Amino acid sequence: MFTGIIETVGTVSSLKKDRDNLQMIIQSELSNELKIDQSVSHNGVCLTVIAIGLGTHTVTAITETLNKTNLGKLKEGDQVNLERCMQINGRLDGHIVQGHVDQTGICTESIEKNGSWEYTISYDPSVGNITVEKGSICVNGISLTVVNSKKDSFSVAIIPYTYENTNMQSLRVGDTVNLEFDIIGKYVARLALQKDGRWEK
Repeated sequence: MFTGIIETVGTVSSLKKDRDNLQMIIQSELSNELKIDQSVSHNGVCLTVIAIGLGTHTVTAITETLNKTNLGKLKEGDQVNLERCMQINGRLDGHIVQGHVDQTGICTESIEKNGSWEYTISYDPSVGNITVEKGSICVNGISLTVVNSKKDSFSVAIIPYTYENTNMQSLRVGDTVNLEFDIIGKYVARLALQKDGRWEK
């Protein structure tokens, strides 16, 4: 479980195919504090640390993860948002994030607004995911607030701190992002499909 508050940005230092899987070595200031078998969010994807190096850690993404996220598009030198799992005794500064990406989206617009940035993300609504104005959305692991909700897209406003301390600064129109929709909203949407005690197909 995560909060969507990014702790640091790591750099992909190595990518290696392992059969159908992808092994990634990430360099970050957080890596030396991690432990093997620890869950860490990488661009919003919960992955297990399998090795620790000098200022690096290694994770593996399986086929299912590569098919449903943007991790398969990573290249050496790319930046990834990192967050360790939440502590029970800590404050929940973002929102409840599971680290399970629902689908990917495409950045269709990027606007600099004299001190802030606004990004528009499009996605396929046929899967059943929705956003609501002022609701929460997780983009590449970042807990953000929806400022403009439409059937197949939404916009988010980025403050300078988030822009400077995440990989949003490298997001360009046409780029693919990982999306995790609000867990409460997903349950409400699912319940709305219930009829006569049966789930609609």
